Amino acid sequence: MEFRHLRYFLALAEELHFGRAAQRLAITQPPLSLNIQQLEASVGARLFERDSKGVRLTAAGLAFRDAAQALLSRADEARLLAREIEAGSVGRLRVGFVGSVLFRGLPQWLARFQAEQPRIEVRLSELNSQEQLDALMRDELDLGFVHTPRVPPDLHTELLHEDQFLCCVPDTHALARRRKLPLLALRDEPFVMFSRRASPDYFARIMAMCSGFGFQPKVRHEVRHWLSVVSLVGQGMGVALVPAPLQRSGMAGAVFRPLADAALASPVYCAWKAARDQPARSRFLEMVLS
Repeated sequence: MEFRHLRYFLALAEELHFGRAAQRLAITQPPLSLNIQQLEASVGARLFERDSKGVRLTAAGLAFRDAAQALLSRADEARLLAREIEAGSVGRLRVGFVGSVLFRGLPQWLARFQAEQPRIEVRLSELNSQEQLDALMRDELDLGFVHTPRVPPDLHTELLHEDQFLCCVPDTHALARRRKLPLLALRDEPFVMFSRRASPDYFARIMAMCSGFGFQPKVRHEVRHWLSVVSLVGQGMGVALVPAPLQRSGMAGAVFRPLADAALASPVYCAWKAARDQPARSRFLEMVLS
């Protein structure tokens, strides 16, 4: 049984006349008769009564008519869905992100994307860089915003932007009264650090920068999310070096000061599995990177 057989059947079921049905289908009458015979043979039942009075649907034909119409409708819906998915106008987009991207445009990108593509379901997951890379490799994310370009070979990255690191201190600390802070001012302070396991690049760069100024940070706490870093600082549990967008987090108790004598950039990369066709992701990336 082919979809052609169903279309021919439905045309004849509505017209109940071989000549009119053939004309409607833009074919001659013999091919129509042949296709109806093939369909009846495939179904294993007579679908039409043919006699001198004309053409009538049998009881089996009446039952088959509704099922055939439903099958063709579902086929049309499937074709439309496939076209919309290929065009990136319907489907699902799973996005991972590091916390700093919340203050560097992610909400605005998502609002614009959802306004333009209301039929795409977007799911967000706040994960550190390594968790995102693992999820991308397992096909649990379609796109990630990460702090590292060092990714598995199957993943592709594109630099999105770079931000400077700022010093984050409790608002009750004496250092909070200064407009800029020399890095050495932090040498005796307890540090709140992004977890070494969660972001080895960040951890190593902070340690190397401090080492260049002749001291090793006193790492008191390690956490797995940037907002947790700022929150602990705001509660007086240490100082930290954090990406500049986090100063817009509005976290109570934390203040941010530029470093007077050191510069360290915080890059953000888009990461995705290049071999995986995902039109919705391509549309979103085009908007973000434009």
